[in-house]
Amino acid sequence: MTRLNQISYDNFEDAIRSSGIRLRTGPFTTNLSTKLRDVIHNLYLLYADHTVSIEPGFSDFHLKIHQPSFFRRWYHPQVNFSFDGLTPFNPLPRPQAYAIFEWGLNWCISNYSHQYLMLHSAVLEKNGHAVIFPGAPGAGKSTLCAALSLSEWRLFSDEVALIEPVSNNLVSNPRPISLKNKSIEIIKAFSGEAIIGKTIYDTSKGTIAHMQPPVESVHRSNEKAKPKIIAFPKFIPGAKKSLIPLTKGEAFIKLCENAFNYSTLGLKGFDMMSELIDQCDCYQFEYSDLNDAIDTFNSIVPQKPL
Repeated sequence: MTRLNQISYDNFEDAIRSSGIRLRTGPFTTNLSTKLRDVIHNLYLLYADHTVSIEPGFSDFHLKIHQPSFFRRWYHPQVNFSFDGLTPFNPLPRPQAYAIFEWGLNWCISNYSHQYLMLHSAVLEKNGHAVIFPGAPGAGKSTLCAALSLSEWRLFSDEVALIEPVSNNLVSNPRPISLKNKSIEIIKAFSGEAIIGKTIYDTSKGTIAHMQPPVESVHRSNEKAKPKIIAFPKFIPGAKKSLIPLTKGEAFIKLCENAFNYSTLGLKGFDMMSELIDQCDCYQFEYSDLNDAIDTFNSIVPQKPL
């Protein structure tokens, strides 16, 4: 496999339109085929530093993004997501083709990766300290995640924390960060280094756009980390930053609410969650200013040795 930005756009387009390309993201390899130009363009931009192969080989997931029928190509055009030849979702409006790829891949991982304990969380690491940011939609998780990743924090994931059994290590899976509504302009204003793909309007989540993960985060995606901090973020306009310690019991209950497969794993899930809580400092974090938020988390991780 080679970095996508080392393959010409024409060769990439030819491969993904025919037998598909194999895209490596963290521990997963996805075979993806599509003929849709906007999807191809966004992939080439946002996954530029990921490794891909245009040769056949093993893949964890086989995906296809395509238009459902000739009739729907012209009248209220739609797009389908196929997984192993099945279509688990209803078609979406054609302009949402790239979004259905990202959402569909999230669905594949959260439904078929039970070798990990999976939490609906952003994960970032700095100086050997990994921070888990569980968050409900609208909590400001992705905005904070994007800002930290642009501020010398290593991105593990914007969407799913992957925790190994036994070691309780976090596994890195850096992919484009999903920004919604006002967050898109906030991050553009926050950093001129943010590379953001096509804006997609009128989705079930409002207006969305995806930010390319930082190069170093992608290149170091084989490096795991120990979780040290769990912080439940909440964006509140005008609020002063507030980092409030949580008891282990409070954190356990809140974290279970953000777990994809805690119940599926049964006793193993309970043991892994208990060990995770025991080894982490746990907080409720409220903020309104990204720079204040970054200062807060920079202050509670050890400095890099001189």
